[in-house]
Amino acid sequence: MKVAVLMGGWSAEREVSLTSGGGIAAALERLGHEVVGIDMGRDVAARLAAAAPDVVFNALHGTPGEDGSVQGMLDLMGLKYTHSGLRTSAIAIDKVLTKAVLVPLGIPMPGGRVVTSASLHDRDPLPRPYVLKPVNEGSSVGVAIVTDASNYGNPIARDVPGPWQSFDELLAEPFIAGRELTTAVLDGPDGPWALAVTELTTAQGFYDYEAKYSEGRTVHHCPADLPDDITAAALDIAVRAHVALGCRGASRSDFRWDPAAGVDGLYLLEVNTQPGMTALSLVPEQARYRGIDYDDLVARILASAA
Repeated sequence: MKVAVLMGGWSAEREVSLTSGGGIAAALERLGHEVVGIDMGRDVAARLAAAAPDVVFNALHGTPGEDGSVQGMLDLMGLKYTHSGLRTSAIAIDKVLTKAVLVPLGIPMPGGRVVTSASLHDRDPLPRPYVLKPVNEGSSVGVAIVTDASNYGNPIARDVPGPWQSFDELLAEPFIAGRELTTAVLDGPDGPWALAVTELTTAQGFYDYEAKYSEGRTVHHCPADLPDDITAAALDIAVRAHVALGCRGASRSDFRWDPAAGVDGLYLLEVNTQPGMTALSLVPEQARYRGIDYDDLVARILASAA
Protein backbone atom coordinates (compact mmCIF):
# COMPACT_ATOMS: atom_id res chain seq x y z
CA MET A 1 0.00 0.00 0.00
CA LYS A 2 0.92 3.63 -0.24
CA VAL A 3 1.17 4.88 3.34
CA ALA A 4 1.53 8.49 4.44
CA VAL A 5 3.22 8.80 7.84
CA LEU A 6 2.11 11.96 9.63
CA MET A 7 4.69 13.16 12.14
CA GLY A 8 6.18 16.25 13.74
CA GLY A 9 3.70 19.08 13.85
CA TRP A 10 3.94 21.93 16.36
CA SER A 11 3.01 20.40 19.71
CA ALA A 12 5.32 20.22 22.72
CA GLU A 13 5.97 16.61 21.68
CA ARG A 14 7.19 17.43 18.17
CA GLU A 15 10.67 15.91 18.48
CA VAL A 16 9.34 12.65 19.93
CA SER A 17 6.80 12.46 17.12
CA LEU A 18 9.53 12.89 14.51
CA THR A 19 11.48 10.04 16.08
CA SER A 20 8.39 7.83 16.24
CA GLY A 21 7.50 8.66 12.64
CA GLY A 22 10.99 7.94 11.38
CA GLY A 23 11.00 4.50 13.00
CA ILE A 24 7.51 3.72 11.68
CA ALA A 25 8.40 4.84 8.14
CA ALA A 26 11.50 2.63 8.12
CA ALA A 27 9.45 -0.35 9.35
CA LEU A 28 6.78 0.20 6.71
CA GLU A 29 9.43 0.26 3.98
CA ARG A 30 10.88 -3.00 5.29
CA LEU A 31 7.37 -4.43 5.13
CA GLY A 32 7.20 -3.54 1.43
CA HIS A 33 4.93 -0.49 1.52
CA GLU A 34 5.45 2.73 -0.42
CA VAL A 35 5.97 5.41 2.23
CA VAL A 36 5.48 9.18 2.10
CA GLY A 37 6.69 10.96 5.23
CA ILE A 38 4.90 14.22 6.04
CA ASP A 39 6.14 16.62 8.71
CA MET A 40 2.81 18.24 9.43
CA GLY A 41 2.41 21.95 8.73
CA ARG A 42 -0.63 24.13 8.10
CA ASP A 43 -0.68 22.85 4.51
CA VAL A 44 -1.12 19.23 5.61
CA ALA A 45 -4.46 18.71 3.84
CA ALA A 46 -3.04 19.85 0.50
CA ARG A 47 0.04 17.65 0.92
CA LEU A 48 -2.10 14.63 1.78
CA ALA A 49 -4.35 15.26 -1.21
CA ALA A 50 -1.29 15.44 -3.47
CA ALA A 51 0.17 12.24 -1.98
CA ALA A 52 -3.15 10.36 -2.37
CA PRO A 53 -2.23 7.57 0.09
CA ASP A 54 -4.21 4.38 0.62
CA VAL A 55 -3.92 4.90 4.37
CA VAL A 56 -2.42 7.39 6.83
CA PHE A 57 -0.27 6.19 9.73
CA ASN A 58 -0.78 8.82 12.44
CA ALA A 59 2.51 9.19 14.32
CA LEU A 60 1.63 12.59 15.80
CA HIS A 61 1.71 13.20 19.56
CA GLY A 62 -0.18 15.92 21.41
CA THR A 63 -2.32 18.68 19.88
CA PRO A 64 -3.59 18.73 17.12
CA GLY A 65 -2.67 15.18 16.13
CA GLU A 66 -4.05 13.50 19.23
CA ASP A 67 -7.07 15.66 20.12
CA GLY A 68 -9.44 14.89 17.26
CA SER A 69 -8.47 17.80 15.01
CA VAL A 70 -6.41 15.78 12.54
CA GLN A 71 -8.83 12.87 12.83
CA GLY A 72 -11.72 15.12 11.77
CA MET A 73 -9.72 16.41 8.81
CA LEU A 74 -8.90 12.86 7.69
CA ASP A 75 -12.56 11.86 8.07
CA LEU A 76 -13.62 14.76 5.84
CA MET A 77 -10.98 13.80 3.28
CA GLY A 78 -12.21 10.21 3.25
CA LEU A 79 -8.80 8.81 4.24
CA LYS A 80 -8.32 5.72 6.38
CA TYR A 81 -5.97 6.25 9.31
CA THR A 82 -4.45 4.42 12.25
CA HIS A 83 -5.24 4.85 15.94
CA SER A 84 -8.35 6.31 17.49
CA GLY A 85 -11.02 8.35 15.74
CA LEU A 86 -12.31 11.87 16.33
CA ARG A 87 -14.64 11.29 19.28
CA THR A 88 -12.28 9.03 21.20
CA SER A 89 -9.32 11.33 20.61
CA ALA A 90 -11.22 14.42 21.76
CA ILE A 91 -12.31 12.70 24.98
CA ALA A 92 -9.06 10.91 25.85
CA ILE A 93 -6.84 14.01 25.44
CA ASP A 94 -9.03 15.80 27.99
CA LYS A 95 -8.39 14.40 31.46
CA VAL A 96 -11.67 15.77 32.82
CA LEU A 97 -13.75 14.25 30.02
CA THR A 98 -11.88 10.95 30.42
CA LYS A 99 -12.90 10.83 34.08
CA ALA A 100 -16.49 11.66 33.17
CA VAL A 101 -16.58 8.57 30.94
CA LEU A 102 -14.56 6.09 33.00
CA VAL A 103 -15.31 6.80 36.67
CA PRO A 104 -19.06 5.99 36.37
CA LEU A 105 -17.99 2.60 34.95
CA GLY A 106 -16.13 1.80 38.15
CA ILE A 107 -12.63 2.56 36.89
CA PRO A 108 -10.64 4.13 39.74
CA MET A 109 -9.15 7.55 38.96
CA PRO A 110 -7.91 10.31 41.29
CA GLY A 111 -10.33 13.00 42.37
CA GLY A 112 -9.58 16.66 41.88
CA ARG A 113 -10.90 19.70 40.07
CA VAL A 114 -10.02 22.26 37.43
CA VAL A 115 -8.65 25.53 38.79
CA THR A 116 -7.52 28.78 37.25
CA SER A 117 -3.79 29.30 37.31
CA ALA A 118 -4.29 32.78 38.76
CA SER A 119 -6.03 31.33 41.83
CA LEU A 120 -2.94 29.28 42.74
CA HIS A 121 -1.13 32.42 43.80
CA ASP A 122 -3.77 33.09 46.45
CA ARG A 123 -4.23 29.64 47.99
CA ASP A 124 -3.68 25.93 47.43
CA PRO A 125 -6.63 24.21 45.73
CA LEU A 126 -5.98 20.97 47.67
CA PRO A 127 -4.03 19.95 50.74
CA ARG A 128 -0.36 19.42 49.97
CA PRO A 129 1.03 17.28 48.39
CA TYR A 130 -0.98 17.62 45.20
CA VAL A 131 -0.38 17.49 41.45
CA LEU A 132 -1.03 20.19 38.86
CA LYS A 133 -1.26 19.26 35.20
CA PRO A 134 -2.65 20.70 31.96
CA VAL A 135 -6.11 19.39 31.15
CA ASN A 136 -5.18 18.32 27.61
CA GLU A 137 -1.48 17.59 27.23
CA GLY A 138 0.27 14.22 27.21
CA SER A 139 3.71 12.78 28.08
CA SER A 140 3.70 14.54 31.47
CA VAL A 141 4.11 17.90 29.73
CA GLY A 142 3.63 20.71 32.24
CA VAL A 143 3.13 18.52 35.32
CA ALA A 144 4.15 19.89 38.72
CA ILE A 145 4.07 18.16 42.11
CA VAL A 146 3.47 20.70 44.87
CA THR A 147 4.73 19.66 48.31
CA ASP A 148 5.56 21.44 51.56
CA ALA A 149 9.23 21.10 50.62
CA SER A 150 8.91 22.31 47.01
CA ASN A 151 10.50 25.54 45.87
CA TYR A 152 7.28 26.97 44.49
CA GLY A 153 6.43 28.91 47.64
CA ASN A 154 3.30 28.82 49.78
CA PRO A 155 1.15 29.96 48.11
CA ILE A 156 2.82 29.43 44.74
CA ALA A 157 4.76 32.54 43.74
CA ARG A 158 3.80 34.17 40.44
CA ASP A 159 7.38 34.42 39.18
CA VAL A 160 8.31 30.76 39.85
CA PRO A 161 8.50 28.67 36.64
CA GLY A 162 5.70 26.13 36.33
CA PRO A 163 2.65 25.19 34.28
CA TRP A 164 0.71 28.11 35.78
CA GLN A 165 2.80 30.37 33.52
CA SER A 166 1.79 28.50 30.34
CA PHE A 167 -1.83 27.45 30.92
CA ASP A 168 -4.82 29.50 32.08
CA GLU A 169 -6.43 26.45 33.71
CA LEU A 170 -4.95 23.35 35.34
CA LEU A 171 -6.25 20.12 36.78
CA ALA A 172 -5.43 19.74 40.47
CA GLU A 173 -5.35 16.16 41.81
CA PRO A 174 -4.27 14.58 45.10
CA PHE A 175 -0.75 13.18 44.90
CA ILE A 176 -0.74 9.38 45.05
CA ALA A 177 2.35 8.06 46.76
CA GLY A 178 3.81 4.86 45.42
CA ARG A 179 4.86 3.32 42.13
CA GLU A 180 4.53 4.36 38.47
CA LEU A 181 3.01 1.67 36.23
CA THR A 182 1.92 1.51 32.61
CA THR A 183 0.09 -1.00 30.43
CA ALA A 184 -0.17 -1.14 26.64
CA VAL A 185 -3.29 -2.44 24.89
CA LEU A 186 -3.16 -3.71 21.33
CA ASP A 187 -6.10 -4.55 19.08
CA GLY A 188 -6.08 -8.07 17.67
CA PRO A 189 -8.34 -10.43 15.73
CA ASP A 190 -9.98 -11.56 18.97
CA GLY A 191 -10.32 -8.05 20.39
CA PRO A 192 -8.04 -5.80 22.45
CA TRP A 193 -5.54 -7.38 24.82
CA ALA A 194 -3.22 -5.92 27.42
CA LEU A 195 0.43 -6.76 26.75
CA ALA A 196 2.12 -6.36 30.14
CA VAL A 197 2.61 -4.07 33.13
CA THR A 198 5.84 -2.07 33.23
CA GLU A 199 7.12 -0.25 36.31
CA LEU A 200 9.04 2.96 35.70
CA THR A 201 11.68 4.19 38.11
CA THR A 202 13.78 7.30 37.72
CA ALA A 203 16.57 8.75 39.82
CA GLN A 204 15.00 12.21 39.58
CA GLY A 205 11.95 10.95 41.44
CA PHE A 206 9.31 11.84 38.86
CA TYR A 207 8.64 10.29 35.46
CA ASP A 208 8.33 13.59 33.60
CA TYR A 209 8.81 14.43 29.92
CA GLU A 210 12.61 14.60 30.20
CA ALA A 211 12.78 11.29 32.05
CA LYS A 212 10.55 9.60 29.48
CA TYR A 213 12.59 10.55 26.45
CA SER A 214 16.18 10.92 27.70
CA GLU A 215 18.21 7.75 27.46
CA GLY A 216 19.43 6.49 30.82
CA ARG A 217 17.06 8.65 32.90
CA THR A 218 14.45 5.93 33.50
CA VAL A 219 14.60 2.19 34.19
CA HIS A 220 11.81 0.08 32.69
CA HIS A 221 10.96 -3.06 34.66
CA CYS A 222 9.06 -5.23 32.17
CA PRO A 223 7.24 -7.15 33.42
CA ALA A 224 6.89 -5.32 36.73
CA ASP A 225 7.55 -7.26 39.93
CA LEU A 226 4.06 -6.90 41.41
CA PRO A 227 1.57 -8.98 43.38
CA ASP A 228 -0.58 -11.06 41.04
CA ASP A 229 -3.75 -9.19 41.94
CA ILE A 230 -2.19 -5.80 41.07
CA THR A 231 -0.93 -7.06 37.72
CA ALA A 232 -4.35 -8.56 36.93
CA ALA A 233 -6.14 -5.36 37.97
CA ALA A 234 -3.91 -3.11 35.83
CA LEU A 235 -4.33 -5.36 32.77
CA ASP A 236 -8.10 -5.47 33.26
CA ILE A 237 -8.50 -1.72 33.80
CA ALA A 238 -6.37 -0.91 30.74
CA VAL A 239 -8.54 -3.07 28.47
CA ARG A 240 -11.77 -1.75 29.98
CA ALA A 241 -10.62 1.84 29.49
CA HIS A 242 -9.51 1.12 25.90
CA VAL A 243 -12.94 -0.35 25.09
CA ALA A 244 -15.00 2.25 26.97
CA LEU A 245 -13.28 5.15 25.24
CA GLY A 246 -13.45 3.44 21.85
CA CYS A 247 -9.68 3.34 21.30
CA ARG A 248 -8.35 1.74 18.14
CA GLY A 249 -5.04 0.13 17.19
CA ALA A 250 -2.99 0.73 20.32
CA SER A 251 -3.33 2.67 23.56
CA ARG A 252 -1.33 3.00 26.75
CA SER A 253 -2.79 3.41 30.23
CA ASP A 254 -0.72 5.04 32.97
CA PHE A 255 -1.23 4.22 36.66
CA ARG A 256 -0.06 5.11 40.14
CA TRP A 257 -0.13 2.39 42.78
CA ASP A 258 0.14 2.91 46.53
CA PRO A 259 1.28 -0.50 47.92
CA ALA A 260 0.05 0.41 51.40
CA ALA A 261 -3.54 0.34 50.13
CA GLY A 262 -3.34 -2.89 48.13
CA VAL A 263 -5.59 -3.11 45.08
CA ASP A 264 -7.57 -0.11 46.38
CA GLY A 265 -4.42 1.95 45.91
CA LEU A 266 -4.31 1.43 42.12
CA TYR A 267 -5.46 4.49 40.13
CA LEU A 268 -5.64 5.07 36.40
CA LEU A 269 -4.16 8.48 35.57
CA GLU A 270 -4.77 8.75 31.83
CA VAL A 271 -5.14 6.86 28.55
CA ASN A 272 -2.81 7.73 25.69
CA THR A 273 -4.35 7.15 22.26
CA GLN A 274 -1.13 7.92 20.33
CA PRO A 275 1.56 6.15 22.40
CA GLY A 276 5.17 6.71 21.45
CA MET A 277 6.97 4.42 19.02
CA THR A 278 10.57 5.46 19.69
CA ALA A 279 13.44 3.23 20.80
CA LEU A 280 12.68 4.23 24.42
CA SER A 281 8.90 3.86 24.11
CA LEU A 282 6.89 1.50 26.26
CA VAL A 283 4.51 -0.03 23.73
CA PRO A 284 7.28 -1.50 21.51
CA GLU A 285 9.04 -2.75 24.63
CA GLN A 286 5.96 -4.56 25.93
CA ALA A 287 5.29 -5.93 22.43
CA ARG A 288 8.82 -7.41 22.35
CA TYR A 289 8.13 -9.04 25.70
CA ARG A 290 5.12 -10.68 24.07
CA GLY A 291 7.18 -11.86 21.09
CA ILE A 292 6.07 -9.09 18.71
CA ASP A 293 8.98 -7.29 17.05
CA TYR A 294 8.83 -3.65 15.97
CA ASP A 295 7.94 -4.31 12.34
CA ASP A 296 5.17 -6.73 13.34
CA LEU A 297 3.82 -4.16 15.79
CA VAL A 298 3.70 -1.52 13.05
CA ALA A 299 1.98 -4.00 10.72
CA ARG A 300 -0.66 -4.81 13.36
CA ILE A 301 -1.41 -1.15 14.01
CA LEU A 302 -1.61 -0.49 10.27
CA ALA A 303 -4.06 -3.38 9.86
CA SER A 304 -6.40 -1.72 12.38
CA ALA A 305 -6.73 1.47 10.32
CA ALA A 306 -10.27 2.55 9.52
